Amino acid sequence: MKRLVNIILHDIVRNKIVLVYTIILAALSWSSFALEDTSSKGLLTILNVILFTVPLVSILFSTIYIYNSAEFIELLLGQPVTRDKIWKSLFAGLSLSMVLAFLIGAGIPLLLYAPDVTGFMMIVVGSLITVIFVGLAFLSSILTRDKAKGIGIAIMQWLFFALLFDGLVLFLLFQLADYPIEKSMVFLSALSPIDLARILILLQLDVSAMMGYTGAIFKDFFGTSWGLAASFVLLFLWGIIPFFISLRKFKHNDL
Repeated sequence: MKRLVNIILHDIVRNKIVLVYTIILAALSWSSFALEDTSSKGLLTILNVILFTVPLVSILFSTIYIYNSAEFIELLLGQPVTRDKIWKSLFAGLSLSMVLAFLIGAGIPLLLYAPDVTGFMMIVVGSLITVIFVGLAFLSSILTRDKAKGIGIAIMQWLFFALLFDGLVLFLLFQLADYPIEKSMVFLSALSPIDLARILILLQLDVSAMMGYTGAIFKDFFGTSWGLAASFVLLFLWGIIPFFISLRKFKHNDL
């Protein structure tokens, strides 16, 4: 498995798309700190990059890479290698390469300009978001053999978590404004990894006051050590559950 991971990792690292992605992340991160008066403003700019750009590139690149590697996967299936090892090696190689690109592009500026808890939190959350959307890409690619449909499913997942989910939450807030549903927002936030990431970082930036009473509810839960641990456990589950669902389907699918 280690040899397979190395082969996949070296193949992805040499990919021009990953190189361009790293350069774009670096340009956005360095310019965010250079053009803003304070590091906190730069952190808010990078937060948007982590919540929108990183998930989109991670899920799209991973989905396309899996479809383009169909012949390589079929070749491996003819060798004395179990399906379990093949799928896990692909996931490990893609996750490591995308996390490495994120750490080089955004992690270095964050360490230099925000060498504190907030900067470290953004690096960890950005890495987790990368792994989560790589896992969702594996789920998208295993649901259909049609490349166009698979890419469409991947884009729809990103649209749902990045944009549509917040719209649904706002709709519920307006429709149920007469009821005390603020505490339910804590549960709803667990249904979206991007929302979880946003709340964790905003609480570290101490801007929860701008979120009103709901922000106070979030701070009471996510601001505690237990709430923080629960948030990271939920993000970890978001990273492994979609992948293991895809692994189960890969073991039983005919290729």
